[in-house]
Amino acid sequence: MNLQAWLFFLDESGFSAVSPLKRTWAPRGETPTQYTRLDHHDRLNLIGGLGVTPARRKIRLHLQAHGRSITGEEVKRFLTHLLQQIPGPIVLVWDQHPIHRRTSVQEFIEAHSRLQVYEFPTSAPELNPAEMVWTQITEYVAGTAPHDTTELYDIVYAAVARTRRSRHRLWACIHASKLPWTRSSLEH
Repeated sequence: MNLQAWLFFLDESGFSAVSPLKRTWAPRGETPTQYTRLDHHDRLNLIGGLGVTPARRKIRLHLQAHGRSITGEEVKRFLTHLLQQIPGPIVLVWDQHPIHRRTSVQEFIEAHSRLQVYEFPTSAPELNPAEMVWTQITEYVAGTAPHDTTELYDIVYAAVARTRRSRHRLWACIHASKLPWTRSSLEH
């Protein structure tokens, strides 16, 4: 692994108009209810990369939003964004999702020598720090009941902004993963 490269953990996730439930307080026997007019198929899909500089001095969250399912074209668009924003080599670590293995995505990677790509083992989301970003966003979105897609987007974007502007939250994603995170473990 190139120790002079930015290290990016990449993942995709979606957020539905039907938000996850969250515990709350209510008078005994009065279960709180929330209603939304949106269909549960209304979603905001995100592709994101949590990046760390070689000396671990900087950490960044890069995201792109899509109102439809994420395809290989969106993956290529996101990788193009990273290549434009980050100088020098980029080590990318992601899961074995089929969209990462699309022929067009693989050809894109081969055409950009600045990208070095590694895969997490099958069924190991606990290793990917980007998964922890989704956990933080889900926690923020939980218990909301957006009335329209604009409100859904606003809630998700507020959650993203809260996570993005907090170095503490971003580093918590790194440290919460089950990935070994010592310099010697990165050198092997």
